[in-house]
Amino acid sequence: MPRIVVTSRAFPETLDLLRAHGEVVANADEEPWSAERLRAECRDAEAMLAFMPDTVDDAFLAACPRLRIVACALKGFDNFDVAACAARGVWLTIVPDLLTEPTAELTVGLMIGLGRLVLPADALVRGGEFQGWRPVLYGRSIDGANVGILGGGAVGRAIARKLAGFDCATSVYDRVNAGPLPANARWSSLDEVIATADFLVVALPLNAGTRHLVDGALIGRLRAGTLLVNPGRGSVVDERAVADALASGQLGGYAADVFELEDWALPDRPTAIDARLLADRTRTVFTAHIGSAVQAVRRRIELDAALNIVEALRGDRPHGAIGR
Repeated sequence: MPRIVVTSRAFPETLDLLRAHGEVVANADEEPWSAERLRAECRDAEAMLAFMPDTVDDAFLAACPRLRIVACALKGFDNFDVAACAARGVWLTIVPDLLTEPTAELTVGLMIGLGRLVLPADALVRGGEFQGWRPVLYGRSIDGANVGILGGGAVGRAIARKLAGFDCATSVYDRVNAGPLPANARWSSLDEVIATADFLVVALPLNAGTRHLVDGALIGRLRAGTLLVNPGRGSVVDERAVADALASGQLGGYAADVFELEDWALPDRPTAIDARLLADRTRTVFTAHIGSAVQAVRRRIELDAALNIVEALRGDRPHGAIGR
């Protein structure tokens, strides 16, 4: 029986599907295995069901010569070396579609939470000082706002579509116009998006051309008080520059579901979120990378990734294959 390694805690249905096709070794804990433990578990494995905390590079593949497939239960594959997998004849698969809608939904939630000062209002009530309505905590609305979206891929277009219920002007920038936008949005230049945004949403993949695209220089070109929201990839945004801009008042607020420390493949990534961001409880909203954390969705993502493994072990081309 082929050895199949599942690197993070998975649904019983996922494990049952895989057990019908091989010997399954699964991490049953919330915490990821160390790099050493992961390599040891995969040394004799034919298949690996991988999750966000994992990193696969050529050295890992060299230490795990029997691997035939690395099936990622995720969409963004920044921590996985596509070229190394292809060179060694290892399938690399992703789940591109199932994460899009829940991520877009959370993005709108972050926009509302940040603009309407939901967390400071919650703290006021819980702190025991609330005695009824007072003329405080006046925030910002999506209605009537200019919303700029950096990234016109599936997630960017889904965010634009979900904003159709609001009376806002939505502009989208991408180096490549990846497809038709919903009727409520239009393609714009980067300069125009930056110059007009009341909310700026970052929905770009992480690559050499987008790392720290949203840096101090770009933030300095925004209108003072713009609200920045990042549901995409942590390192597309320079978090130190964001902290500086919040301190100076150039940014009105920052909401994020992703952080630079998560981009494990980058050797110079920060290992902690800037302390100034964590200390600012009035102008920031943070969630713990829960963009796709809807139970039914995560179950479908895992099962789809597992099906890629079944297909590869059967000798077929996995339906989610990239780079080979």
